[in-house]
Amino acid sequence: MNYLFPLTAILIWAGNTVVTKMSAGAIQPAEIGFYRWLLAALLFTPFLLPAVWRNRAAIRPQLAKVFVLGVLGMALYQSLAYFAAGITSATNMGIILSLMPLMSLALSIAWLGQRLSYGALLGAMVSFFGVLEVVSAGHPASLLEQGLNGGDLLMLVATLAYALYSFLLKKWQLRLPPMQLLYLQVLVAIVVLLPLFLLSDKTGLNSRNIGLVLYACVLASMIAPLVWMQAVHRLGPSRTTLFFNLLPLVTALIAAVVLNEQLASYHLVGGLLTLAGVVLAERWTTPIRR
Repeated sequence: MNYLFPLTAILIWAGNTVVTKMSAGAIQPAEIGFYRWLLAALLFTPFLLPAVWRNRAAIRPQLAKVFVLGVLGMALYQSLAYFAAGITSATNMGIILSLMPLMSLALSIAWLGQRLSYGALLGAMVSFFGVLEVVSAGHPASLLEQGLNGGDLLMLVATLAYALYSFLLKKWQLRLPPMQLLYLQVLVAIVVLLPLFLLSDKTGLNSRNIGLVLYACVLASMIAPLVWMQAVHRLGPSRTTLFFNLLPLVTALIAAVVLNEQLASYHLVGGLLTLAGVVLAERWTTPIRR
């Protein structure tokens, strides 16, 4: 029963990657990025604003850090993903996003003094070749001539932003209730994304895109974090994180069914290599002796 919590979160987030792809052409990236957080704030406010106000003395010293987290994890990451969706496939996005735990681990090794392990070193190399296989469509040498697809590059930057967000969460250890912290970051995202929203072209909410906005807001922004927190509470951080490795597979399956995306051999090879690299980094923790 406990495993339903992380599985539900992964299913929602994988679906959100497909929803992100579906939003391309249905609504402007700046619009859906702003609307999802605005609606989330409106739904959260009646339940969380009173508690945040009562806890303001503890929150005030942490506001600068909360702002950085909101920019990285809420505004920058998802906005870049929405722009990437217009140029690359949902399957590619899911595979690239699966690098996030490995990137976060690399940041911990570089800045927190965490010992470099054999698994992290070998896993980084294996995952690198996996992503290289995917973004080059099975022809790595072509990257030297044609360069990286713009959508894949944006998704790599988005994944790095979220990895940095995860790293800073671990580094700072903010002693705030998780839901209050999430709510504050949502408010930051609204403020940061407002100028981009005002300056961008507008499609407007309509029958074609309102469901996408609701999915991104209610399921991906509110329900998924709640069930993920429950998973961490019931299973522990290490066991819960392992479920993140299912994200590229679930994303690819949903994209194939919903979007009719064709799964090529390079998706299979690259996805397996990327997954193997992340698992190596997480499970083979023997430190390299200096």
